[in-house]
Amino acid sequence: MISPYLKKGDKIAIMCPAKKLPNPMDDAIKLLQSWGLEVVLGESVNASYHQFAGDDELRATDLQKFINDDSIKAIIAARGGYGTVRIIDSVDFSRFAANPKWLVGFSDITVLHAHVFANYGAQTIHGQMPVNIPDASKYSLETVRRALFGEDLGYTFASHPLNRTGNAAGTLIGGNLSLLVAVLGSISDYGYDGGILFIEDVGEYLYSVDRMFRTLDRAGKLKNLSGLMVGGFTELKDNDIPFGQTVPEIVMEVVKKYNYPVCFDFPAGHIPDNHSLILGRTLTLTVETIKTTAGYI
Repeated sequence: MISPYLKKGDKIAIMCPAKKLPNPMDDAIKLLQSWGLEVVLGESVNASYHQFAGDDELRATDLQKFINDDSIKAIIAARGGYGTVRIIDSVDFSRFAANPKWLVGFSDITVLHAHVFANYGAQTIHGQMPVNIPDASKYSLETVRRALFGEDLGYTFASHPLNRTGNAAGTLIGGNLSLLVAVLGSISDYGYDGGILFIEDVGEYLYSVDRMFRTLDRAGKLKNLSGLMVGGFTELKDNDIPFGQTVPEIVMEVVKKYNYPVCFDFPAGHIPDNHSLILGRTLTLTVETIKTTAGYI
């Protein structure tokens, strides 16, 4: 399911399905308006309930309102944090199925990406959010615009020494590793077979990354992939007794029994140069010794 691409004059909404905003979104609103878009703010943008952008009912109602409003052509999550999994089962996506629109965000928004793909086959945009704009690279923001307006997206970057070379084609799935594990076995869980999996995370202990990645493998999620793309794993922590492996080493130890291509340092995740990815779309991945290339069919 592909939502209609945006055009100048379209109306888009910003809301917070998870954590509350620390600052106003003036920069984000100006940027989106410079793209010729009309910006509507949800009630959750200015709401606060403990760490959340309003209580669960308010956030679910806010998301539901914009899903049901056919004049809204895209919904952008203002930020991640934690909280989307608390409201996902309270939202009725039947109107979304009849009139799909682009959903944009990353990190905790992985729950939303996975849910609409698992249940409706919908393509969504894993990309920068308003809270990230002050620190975001200009190119990463441009990739959000390209994705929303239906322009070409394709990336070439230097290969990591631990990459496993090869070619792959498959539906791009994934997002934040912690959230992928959180939705395992639920109605929001991805089907992984034949897909190209993208993962990223932030602020985790190395042992926890190892545990979560092995959890995916034990659940049978990794064995039938077409390819694996590992993005940013940033602000990682370690115990007093070091874990002893880097993220690439952790990953390769688990998937060494498989044959698909694997690339590290894909420029997406909790990094300033967070390149947009269209989840749910067929991607080609070419991993070579010197460079790695990813593009959409």
